[in-house]
Amino acid sequence: MTTIIFLKGIVIGFLISTPVGPIAVLCIQRTLNEGRIHGIVSGLGAATADAVYGFLAASGLSFISNFLIKEQLWFRLVGGLFLCYMGVRLFRSRLVQRAVSGDGASYFSNYISALLLTFSNPGTFLAFAAVFASLGVTQTRLHHASAGLLVSGVFIGSGFWWLTLNCITAAFLKKLDYVKLTWLNKISGIVIAGFGLFVLVSLIL
Repeated sequence: MTTIIFLKGIVIGFLISTPVGPIAVLCIQRTLNEGRIHGIVSGLGAATADAVYGFLAASGLSFISNFLIKEQLWFRLVGGLFLCYMGVRLFRSRLVQRAVSGDGASYFSNYISALLLTFSNPGTFLAFAAVFASLGVTQTRLHHASAGLLVSGVFIGSGFWWLTLNCITAAFLKKLDYVKLTWLNKISGIVIAGFGLFVLVSLIL
C-alpha cells in the first residue's frame, strides 16, 4: 500500500510539472546560458514548491486552502510583476561566457527565484487538491507516514521532470553559438514578460 502511495505521488508530481510555463522557459534559459547545474537547481526550487503545495493539499487543512483562495489576487499580482521584471531583465541582459561552475550565491538565487515564482501561483495548490480529492486522499484516510511518502513522491516526480527537461535542453548546447544564444535570451525575456502581462491583465478582466 505504501509503495502504491509513493508511486502515485511520483506520477502526480511529474504530470503537474509538465505543462510548459514561465518556470520551464526560465529553466531552459538558465541551462543554456549559465550551465546545466544552474538549470537543475532552478528546477529543484520549483520541485520544492510543488512538494510544499502537495503537502498542504494532502493535509486537508481547510484554513490553508481558504487563505490561498482568498488571497490569490495578491499572489498572482506579485507573481505577475516578478515575471515582468525577470523578463525585462533577461531581455536587456548581455550574454556572458557560459558558466562552467557557479558560486553558492548564484545557485541559491536561482533556487529561490524558481521557488518563489512557483509559490506565486496558487493554481498549483488547487491542482494538487483536485487530484488528491479524486484519488480519495484526505487527512482522515492518510496517516502522517503515508502523507510523507506521497509528498516525497511528488518531489521526486517533479524533480524528475525538471531533470528530463534539463537533459533535453543540454543536448542543444553545442548547436548554439553566441548570436543564437543572444537571440534566445531576448526571446525568453519576451516570453517570460508575456506570461507576467497575461497574469496581470487576467486580474482586471
